[in-house]
Amino acid sequence: MARQLFGTDGIRGVAGQYPLDSRTVYAFGRALGEWAKTHSDTPRVLIGMDTRESGPALAAQVTAGLAHEGVEYEVAGVLTTPGVAWLTRTGPYAAGLMISASHNPFQDNGLKLFAHSGYKVPDAEELELEKRIFALAEQSAGIAGDLQVHSGAGAGYTDFLRHSFTQSLAKLKIVVDGGNGSASAFAPALLRRLGAEVVELNCAPNGRNINLNCGALHTEHIQDAVIAHNADLAVAFDGDADRAMFAGRSGRRIDGDHVLLICGRDAHKRHALPADTVVATVMSNLGLELALKSAGIKLARTAVGDKYVLEEMIRLGANIGGEQSGHVIFHEQATTGDGMLTMLRLLDIMVREHAALDTLADALTILPQTLVNVRFGKKRPLEELDTVQAAIRACNEEFGEAGRVVVRFSGTEPLARVMVEGPTLDRVGHHAEIIATAIQNELRA
Repeated sequence: MARQLFGTDGIRGVAGQYPLDSRTVYAFGRALGEWAKTHSDTPRVLIGMDTRESGPALAAQVTAGLAHEGVEYEVAGVLTTPGVAWLTRTGPYAAGLMISASHNPFQDNGLKLFAHSGYKVPDAEELELEKRIFALAEQSAGIAGDLQVHSGAGAGYTDFLRHSFTQSLAKLKIVVDGGNGSASAFAPALLRRLGAEVVELNCAPNGRNINLNCGALHTEHIQDAVIAHNADLAVAFDGDADRAMFAGRSGRRIDGDHVLLICGRDAHKRHALPADTVVATVMSNLGLELALKSAGIKLARTAVGDKYVLEEMIRLGANIGGEQSGHVIFHEQATTGDGMLTMLRLLDIMVREHAALDTLADALTILPQTLVNVRFGKKRPLEELDTVQAAIRACNEEFGEAGRVVVRFSGTEPLARVMVEGPTLDRVGHHAEIIATAIQNELRA
């Protein structure tokens, strides 16, 4: 049976519509209960959610399914995705469930499932869960139980973060854009406990304003605010706070590539970077690879997706990896991307080095990059497209080690994505257009 529910980041859709309709979500709860009983003698499930208005209703449907299977659960209310993963790993839980659609608008929601290990449930087990969900959904209508939220679980997670940070932030002013999501309830309070002066932006969720022109996808707000408030740093989170983007005092945008370089170089200097390797995706800028190389650090690249980054980190034994979009994984402390942990790691380096974030980020020179999306008719393997391969070779021959070409098909749309990096924007654009035109000509309907 082809997979129809689970994607690369759990089950996601419009709340109230398939696959997040009450019948399917209740069946998910029952299937999760069955799964938990096969993984623990005393199965218990932790449930957290972001700030979307649909979260409590989905949680009530899941818990009704768990109750039907006789499985205990704890609804912790608003948490971050990495908070759910950490609490599941360190607590008495067979599984953890995060109800969130990450950076999507409030109408969407999702179900992200973690095993007791703190890692996402493996694909093979998700497929078995999916089969049970389909079977159970045919047996009964959706049921929702009474939802009792046991707030306070998040305190253990924020205590972990606080105790992982040994510096004082007493002299720093920090702007926090909570994206009106999960971080709104935790990040400002955590920073104040560490001594920082905090300016809050978009930390007043109302169920419908999560990610709405704010947070990690709209860094222009923190770039303006860090200057307006004469702050030392600004941070913006996405809806479930598994990613973070930053701005330095100058208003400069600091993304995941900057973070990987800053943290990778610092760990390497302290002899705390296993295999002298940082892991990133094919979309990270070539400038990151060159800067790491100059510091004696290798960059391993993966397909796009934090899931693939984590798999490669585990394979290589690496402890730092992530994406340009702000998902950064510090594997010695976490099993998933964690925006608040990333924030603390940057602040730790800033305080220890007595350095501004802008200064630390200066080590990365971003090479000009162009991304062109090409809609095609009939898909064929890229290696069979002779004119496309010739155009890619011509670009590689001109740029050598000073440039890079990535051509890949979208996993969800009939699009080929052409990314070219090189020393000058005009030559980058020139080659991107030649490659894109070759794809259009080769893949006409």
